[in-house]
Amino acid sequence: MSTGTGRPAARGSLPGFRSGRQDVRMPLLCLAGTFHVLGAAPDGDSIRFRPDDPADWAKVPGPNAVRRNASGAAQLRLDAVDALETHYTPPGGSTEHQPLELAHAAAADLLEWLGFRDVERDGETVTSVQADDRRGFILTGGADLYGRCVALVGRADAPATSGEHVFVDVPLLRETANHRLITSGLAFPTFYTQLYLDLRNDLTEQAQAARGARAGVFADDRTQSGVTVESLATLTDSAVILPKLFRRLVEYLQLNDGDPSLAAFNEFLAQQADLVWIVPTGEKTGFDTVVAVDGQTVKLTRPPEELVFEEK
Repeated sequence: MSTGTGRPAARGSLPGFRSGRQDVRMPLLCLAGTFHVLGAAPDGDSIRFRPDDPADWAKVPGPNAVRRNASGAAQLRLDAVDALETHYTPPGGSTEHQPLELAHAAAADLLEWLGFRDVERDGETVTSVQADDRRGFILTGGADLYGRCVALVGRADAPATSGEHVFVDVPLLRETANHRLITSGLAFPTFYTQLYLDLRNDLTEQAQAARGARAGVFADDRTQSGVTVESLATLTDSAVILPKLFRRLVEYLQLNDGDPSLAAFNEFLAQQADLVWIVPTGEKTGFDTVVAVDGQTVKLTRPPEELVFEEK
């Protein structure tokens, strides 16, 4: 059995976290505006948003600029959640999906919660909707490497003046789509270092409750029990696993022209430089060290909520 490269793990404390207090509130930029889906392919954890003043995108902190279209709308990535993939395309590869019933359920729930009605699609692209301008707001601390704004997503009135910062506590978190998707079990928890401790703790509790109730993705989750990969179709058609692991497996299999052998998968993972903190131990290491491969069976050795990834 392979459990990673054996690289040494660094000990320390997660940046942005203050473990001594549970009442820490997270300061995020609040932007009011409208969500849009027509002509796009929204899924369970991404959707387009246009602030009332598109110039406010320049206020989003961090090293990465938000990429927006001519109308001023930009693609969001919902913070802390990872829904099953409906159309994932690795760099230079072909588009693949995870089991579509659950993937589509998350996408449909997000759109309905935001107020979209009578949504029709051609494949994954929305071709018709009753009204393509649902009011809402986002709370963001930055954009990812691809220019997607990483955000908590809310509906109706914003909790602060658009363009100003608001301190986000657990009650406000519970008003977001992010919280709803975790609570319902329609998405896996996938945490990054910008999320504060008290918010992560609440989402962790919700994810564990959803797992205990076997709700949504947790009814047949094989992330930790292990999935035996016979071919790419195992991942696209039947196996429910953490999307982060799915994406790396798809990249690996496509790089190897579909050869299902996982003999070099851990080595491939080590090359991706996905850095992760293991919450219970306080160790910072590589994603490959928490992925175990035994022949053709692959699994995580830790539950997803015990991992906090660093943004690249």
